Amino acid sequence: MSKTVYIVLGPTAVGKTSFAIALAKALNTEIISADARQCYKEINIGVARPSTEELKAVRHHFIASHSITENINASYFENWAMEKVQTLFTTKDAIVMVGGTGLYIKAFCEGLDLIPAIEPSIRENIIAQYEKLGLRWLQKEVSVKDPPYWEKGEQKNPQRLMRALEVILGTGSSILSFQNKKAVERPFKIVKIGLELDREELYKRINDRVLNMIELGLEKEVKSLEADAHLNALQTVGYSEWKDYFEQKISKEKVIENIQQNTRHYAKRQMTWFKRDPATTWFKAGSIEPKQVLL
Repeated sequence: MSKTVYIVLGPTAVGKTSFAIALAKALNTEIISADARQCYKEINIGVARPSTEELKAVRHHFIASHSITENINASYFENWAMEKVQTLFTTKDAIVMVGGTGLYIKAFCEGLDLIPAIEPSIRENIIAQYEKLGLRWLQKEVSVKDPPYWEKGEQKNPQRLMRALEVILGTGSSILSFQNKKAVERPFKIVKIGLELDREELYKRINDRVLNMIELGLEKEVKSLEADAHLNALQTVGYSEWKDYFEQKISKEKVIENIQQNTRHYAKRQMTWFKRDPATTWFKAGSIEPKQVLL
């Protein structure tokens, strides 16, 4: 257990990247991103990918490494990240992981139960129906076909709902039945460092970040991907809000407002997820230095 992975986690816009870079420099090591969207090379501005200067400061992995056409999920990340840490551990005693995708971090730390392979046409049909009939249709389908998940799941998260529906239709069993009963043991130490801010300060950062994304050309980036808007990778905050604008149904100001609001909601969900884990030590972002968390 002489090897250690330091995981820097927290809500979007809290300042994880800058602290992770400082920590990696102090450890003379590299960074693995645990972000479900920054891994896609086609999207940049809307996912707040680290800047060119930040990427040069410390070597990053799982950043702009895959295509939006690939099927990347928590199970894939678990396998990919486990292979990467074993490679890095041949020359490093410590590695930094940073991200806000709670399920990816959980998969890396504890493992995921194996859900049987499901016929791709099932998910394709669900996506087509969702795009045609909307969230209310999806919510009703899940509530009827998988009541236990509906009671416990994220009822307003279309990706989670589609996944639950896909599993129940493809396996005949609730996705809850595949939940891990016991966390796997990893052959290295894991230290979880949570960064947080007062809600008012965090929400201001989020609102300002969205405005900065607009200035950097988010609209153009999303427009260039319009033909791929149906892909799962683009069913995310910052990208899905533009559809009605491109169809001249809402103003650009409304798009910005929606992105800001949806990002704030996402940050709240992130904190709810992360705060469940008693293994995380929390610090106020901006007031912590690497030496405070090093073993």
